[in-house]
Amino acid sequence: MKLEHINEPRLRFATGEHICPRKGIATYGVFDRAMGTRRTDVMVGAVGTATCIEALERWMSRCGGEISAPENAKQPNLRVAFPGFSVGHGFDAKLVFGQDLARTLKKSEVDEIIAIGDRRTRLTKAIDLYYEHIRFLAQNRQVDVVVCVMPDALHKVISTDEPSPIEERLDASVEVAPELNFRRALKAKAMHLGKPLQLVRAVSLESNRKGQQDDATKAWNFCTALYYKAGPRVPWKLQSDDRRPSSCAVGIAFYRSRDRQVLNTSLAQIFDELGNGLILRGTPIDMARDDRVPHLSAKQAYDLLAAALNEYRVALRNYPARIVVHKSSNFSPDEMEGLTQAATDLRIDAVDLMTVMDSKLRLFREGNYPPYRGTRIEVDDQRHLLYTRGSVWYYQTYTGLYIPQPIELRIVRSEQSPSFIAREVLGLSKMNWNNTQFDGKYPVTLGCARKVGEIMKYLGDADAPQIRYGFYM
Repeated sequence: MKLEHINEPRLRFATGEHICPRKGIATYGVFDRAMGTRRTDVMVGAVGTATCIEALERWMSRCGGEISAPENAKQPNLRVAFPGFSVGHGFDAKLVFGQDLARTLKKSEVDEIIAIGDRRTRLTKAIDLYYEHIRFLAQNRQVDVVVCVMPDALHKVISTDEPSPIEERLDASVEVAPELNFRRALKAKAMHLGKPLQLVRAVSLESNRKGQQDDATKAWNFCTALYYKAGPRVPWKLQSDDRRPSSCAVGIAFYRSRDRQVLNTSLAQIFDELGNGLILRGTPIDMARDDRVPHLSAKQAYDLLAAALNEYRVALRNYPARIVVHKSSNFSPDEMEGLTQAATDLRIDAVDLMTVMDSKLRLFREGNYPPYRGTRIEVDDQRHLLYTRGSVWYYQTYTGLYIPQPIELRIVRSEQSPSFIAREVLGLSKMNWNNTQFDGKYPVTLGCARKVGEIMKYLGDADAPQIRYGFYM
């Protein structure tokens, strides 16, 4: 058994590099700042009660200026001051919001929904109410993103319990709860309008509220998500080695229909060198009676990868020289055949196939803290453990609440070294623009694919899914 520590992958910003998104944006500016077609105004629409709209306006006004880090913070690299969402500073943009971009919900309408006894009827009415106003903004106002603010009383009766961090697993995307989920259903219903949504609780907009993140951290996460969703925008990208040929990463996952009766459907998520996501929906698949794990047929694997790579070619006007495919279950012979044949037909030089799954193995480090993020353990030539969550040297702490699990990398096929593969996965764990804390557990190809599946299951066969990941965040 071999052990090594992989240094934290660096990120590129407008004028420099850093390992931390917050420090990088504050010091060097967002990566896409120099793009000629970039607009500095981020037009924000909003839906909520009068009280919610006022709270959102106050919060966005506060985000326009600097927000200090908590006093006497024990981890100054973790609690970073927010530079302000304004022109001339980190984001070099401004949030534009006013009453003409807001749609106010009547308190009486909200109260009527809260009083409905049947849960499914209550959620359906709430979804329809918000959708009506989102549709108006999308069709009649110049907005880039719509913030839906939920009053606390409404949130309590429409929220669905999500898995706790200790229960979250990559293979959870295979099993889908039959319950109607407000957030997922609303995003799916409004998807055709072409405006990404940001859902937020009104209580989260209150400053310095006990039991919540500090205001600077909230501003970092809120503003970065809005900035990315209002895209196409690129807050940061991974540092690339210009000596290496171009490559892209694809994640293949599965999700079950809401009634759990329809055959599984596959989806792929592809990320180019700028970190741009592409969402594709595959065809229904057959489950083998002797295998509870869903698999693609050779033709389905071929068609899915060919479609994804064609979109890559359209965007970048060329095919990548290398492609790496991440999957949360083992590859079947048919899947390997279809994926490799698609790459061969498109004259792609290298194809790497990688299974990324949760591991039950643990390492114990002397002292009170878990192993460092970036620790790789070689079990054998094909099996490797990687700590993507763990103690972070830059933060000088472990940020989680539970004992961290490493992920297992099973190298099915690769022309690269295990160290390179692990470093690539570690880098992809930092490409989540919904959170500026960089110690995410899963590579974006799979960690976000699970979230995509949660919303994709609410789309009908005739509904065209958006290809930008910002619609699923």
